[in-house]
Amino acid sequence: MLFFLFLIVGTDLYAFRAYELLAGGSSWFTWVYFGITALSFSALLLFFLFPLRERLGLSRQGAASVAFMGFSPKLFTALLLVPADIIQLLLKVAGIIGGWFGVSFTLASGIPVWYSWIAVGFGLLITLAFVYGALFNVYRYATRKVQLRLMKLPADFSGLRVVQISDIHSGSLSDAAAVQKAVDSINALEPDLIFFTGDLVNNIADEVLMLQPVFRQLKARHGVFSILGNHDYGDYYYWPNAAAKAANLKQLKDIHREMGWRLLLNEHVVIQHAGLDIAIAGVENWSASDRFPKYGNLDVALEGLSEGTPILLLSHDPSHWKAQVIHHPVHIDATFSGHTHGMQFGIEWGKFRWSPVQYVYRQWAGMYEHAGKYLYVNRGFGVIGYPGRVGILPEITVFDFKGNS
Repeated sequence: MLFFLFLIVGTDLYAFRAYELLAGGSSWFTWVYFGITALSFSALLLFFLFPLRERLGLSRQGAASVAFMGFSPKLFTALLLVPADIIQLLLKVAGIIGGWFGVSFTLASGIPVWYSWIAVGFGLLITLAFVYGALFNVYRYATRKVQLRLMKLPADFSGLRVVQISDIHSGSLSDAAAVQKAVDSINALEPDLIFFTGDLVNNIADEVLMLQPVFRQLKARHGVFSILGNHDYGDYYYWPNAAAKAANLKQLKDIHREMGWRLLLNEHVVIQHAGLDIAIAGVENWSASDRFPKYGNLDVALEGLSEGTPILLLSHDPSHWKAQVIHHPVHIDATFSGHTHGMQFGIEWGKFRWSPVQYVYRQWAGMYEHAGKYLYVNRGFGVIGYPGRVGILPEITVFDFKGNS
């Protein structure tokens, strides 16, 4: 919390110069500017203080939205001020060095008005993009088609169609009709398998009850297989006792079963397709980062599988792939993950992709390959924190498997 306090106050003070210059030093503007700061920090405080937020009847998602919307224009303005200040600092250093050699030149002090307009305009433009993303992109599902050729599949393999969705975060979705359209579009693809790769809820099992009848309609020839994500365990919620937390997790597991989803808890199932055995393995959440839990056990999930069986692994956190999966003695043909959401913010233009999340996760969206082993990171079905998406749309992925020719 202290870190966020320093971040908000420090960023506000840093960006204030540009806004104040354009406002002409007006006192009323100062009150408005720092009033928004106080509102942002209060919302952030409510985000972390569950008992107080409950008494006030505010949602955690709503608190996060207010904090984010109040803070983001100042943050992006501040980011644009940094290079200007660096240039000014370098010029001052150059002036000092020049003075040693008898060379002098006049330096402009402060930020030019024209650059303040650019910095403030950039901050407001990004904020408008976030507002647009919250209003129009939450249910704007992008269906991505991927052909996947696996070494263990024979050349004449007749094909296998798998649909993957991930990170539903039911507590952040309120439009059941829009979710129904997405489910209908998935069923229209006539998949052989559907994979759900974790984070059905934000924190509490009850979040999914409104959407449970909708997700129960998902149909696939060989069934719907699912795993748990880091949010599903209730680790980010303030439980009165350990028994309440355990009961919530049990309820969530029961909901998977009631929806007809086969929840894989460090285990595997072998299906037959086109006369070929294919293993569907699923691990509980396992992350290479200490910030997230390690409930998964890959060895247990693969126990008893023969080397010749193609293995499709469901693992929520993509950092698991590089840390354990690609070095495992059992050849795991393809891993399906989610977790990153593509940070719900970025740029995807043709083959060019960028998101701030790539500085945290090297594998953050789309397909990756290493020595004939594949990883696909789904961009997520729902949202969390920021209640929208900018540049990174919610994803439904369709995989058509081919034999090794």
